[in-house]
Amino acid sequence: MGKLFGTDGVRGRVNQHPMTAETALAIGRATACLFRRDGHAGHIVVGKDTRLSGDMVESALVAGICSMGAQVILTGVIPTPAISYLTANSRADAGIMISASHNPYYDNGIKIFSGNGRKLPDDMEVTVEQMVFRNEFDSHFPESHSLGKAMRMDDARGRYIAFLKRTFPPGMSLEGMKLVLDCANGATYQVGPDTFTELDAVVRTLFHEPDGKNINLECGSQHPERLAEEVVRTGADCGFAFDGDGDRVIAVDETGAILTGDQILTLCAAVMKEEGTLTNNVVVRTVMSNIGMTLALRKMGIGYTITDVGDRYVFEEMIAGGASLGGEDSGHLIFLQHHTTGDGILSALQVLAAMRKTKKPLSELAAIMTVFPQVLMNVETKSRPDLAAVPAINRAIAEAEKALDEKGRVLVRYSGTQNLCRVMVEGPTREETERHCKNITDVVRAELG
Repeated sequence: MGKLFGTDGVRGRVNQHPMTAETALAIGRATACLFRRDGHAGHIVVGKDTRLSGDMVESALVAGICSMGAQVILTGVIPTPAISYLTANSRADAGIMISASHNPYYDNGIKIFSGNGRKLPDDMEVTVEQMVFRNEFDSHFPESHSLGKAMRMDDARGRYIAFLKRTFPPGMSLEGMKLVLDCANGATYQVGPDTFTELDAVVRTLFHEPDGKNINLECGSQHPERLAEEVVRTGADCGFAFDGDGDRVIAVDETGAILTGDQILTLCAAVMKEEGTLTNNVVVRTVMSNIGMTLALRKMGIGYTITDVGDRYVFEEMIAGGASLGGEDSGHLIFLQHHTTGDGILSALQVLAAMRKTKKPLSELAAIMTVFPQVLMNVETKSRPDLAAVPAINRAIAEAEKALDEKGRVLVRYSGTQNLCRVMVEGPTREETERHCKNITDVVRAELG
């Protein structure tokens, strides 16, 4: 038996295992079976981003769900965090988002949420995997008169926008602020501009004309260069770049400087500590967080907990430790007083709220953290042995760590969603950091490529 789920759902190239119509059909059936309660077939919310294959995967999922007697509520194109919210808000039994997040259009993915709007826990993912691989659904098929139906939630976008606006401080607006948004030709292309406009901001929007193939194409949170140029050109107060499914954000300040997720997390932590909303005075971060964040939090007297990469692990630690703020350098940020998952638009609203509360420009707020040079290189892998069991890789890592001493760090890990080994190095200078990262990458490629 193989494995379907990575760190963020099922993901892969369309029409290749596991991202085929047949697998989507089986996942739909398994999800309907999993959330059946006392003879009640259940309701499952299904949304998608803008990629070309979304219709194919959606149709297969709907067929699978309906074949088991469950009802489907279709939202159409909407961000992943909207599915989380709408699933819980409509008291559905589960939610499914069709998206490959920041990946190119030819990939797609399936993310499953429980009825409480939280991502499916590991044990339930294993149950879905087992049901899909066994493909033993015959005994679960209902009679023909009990098949499920698919219906549309016509007000899905409006309900989500209303929720987002409620996360902004009451009585506060964005009147007089000029913003630039990069919607990555993805799921935020409608709700993003509408949300900020309804809060009275003047909004200029980039990459908001999806054609099924241009999602994340040289735009969005992984390519914010055009956004930075436009913020400076138009004299905007700041800008925000979302990824394809809208669960992450990268910011740009008024000078055109690009802010990472770590910087956003740090400046929000500072404001939340000042106003007394940083629960237990702690921030949850991941192993990918920049050393600069460590130093900034220590200087402010804020504690932190470190988790594996993946916003689901950040969320789990936030619940366990009673934290109200957590996130990843990639821009997955969780404000637990508002939502249970990473939400790019919501996070952008919290940054804007911080600017309004402090009456400071974003560049001044971001200066609280100094970013150490960080280089990340990816190596395509043919196999995934335990990295600790590959001597050559371990020697290369040890040599770099010895040279960097306390002035940097090294992290080598497999991607949870792609056949890649990620090599990340932080150091005192860009030149030294790149040299160590390339040396390790060359060894990884020789051993695993």
